[in-house]
Amino acid sequence: MNVLWVFAHPEPRSLSGALRDDGLRTLRELGHAVRESDLYAMKWNPVVDAADFGAEADDERLVVGAASARALARGELSADIVAEQEKLTWADAVVVQFPLWWYGLPAILKGWFDRVFVKGFGYGIRAEDGRPLRYGEGRLAGKRAMVVLTAGAREPAMGPRGVNGALDEVLFPLQHGTLFYTGMSVLPPLAIHGADRLPDDQFAEAQARLRERLRTLATTEPIPFRTQNGGDYDDDLVLHPDRAPGVTGLAAHLTQAG
Repeated sequence: MNVLWVFAHPEPRSLSGALRDDGLRTLRELGHAVRESDLYAMKWNPVVDAADFGAEADDERLVVGAASARALARGELSADIVAEQEKLTWADAVVVQFPLWWYGLPAILKGWFDRVFVKGFGYGIRAEDGRPLRYGEGRLAGKRAMVVLTAGAREPAMGPRGVNGALDEVLFPLQHGTLFYTGMSVLPPLAIHGADRLPDDQFAEAQARLRERLRTLATTEPIPFRTQNGGDYDDDLVLHPDRAPGVTGLAAHLTQAG
């Protein structure tokens, strides 16, 4: 497989950096082709502005979606955006690695999605009959994605009754609202808890877990999110009454909810 590893941590000598290095080495040993986007090392600009869109930069009023779609179609996106889109097009699988900060992504990684997943590439895709292709369909359909994250919280505190909220719900905006939205099949995440105080033996265990997940990157069953156009939702994109009856919230959008 062709694997793109997107890494967002400011310190290469961190636990995250050590896991990244071991993960890349493991992928190569397994015979995969690997490319990397180390966002801090690249000094990635996370801020969307008119300069991203070439000729659109002189417009009096910037409408980001429309401007980005025109720039994509005309080949006028800034070079750094185009380079990342080329990596994504090349990749069969994408590993997104980051420390969980304030219940979300580091700003530099959020800005990578903001700038790279422009209209016409990450969203705004339609079928010939006009149907929007998203949530399981789209330009990135057929690719696999996996989140690897470190968190300071201990694992029980990110469980179903933990004070920090369940991990799958914390990651729902990224896994469902970004990766699955653009068409990718999203694998269960790999989380390393208590990362700021991990003893050596637990680090070795984390390495082993990561290696196993990379070994099975092509075969692990994705999270069973419901596709938008699979018949589960009505015209207002609300679940039909016979789908997961009585279930509300994020869990309703998993097929295993009924």
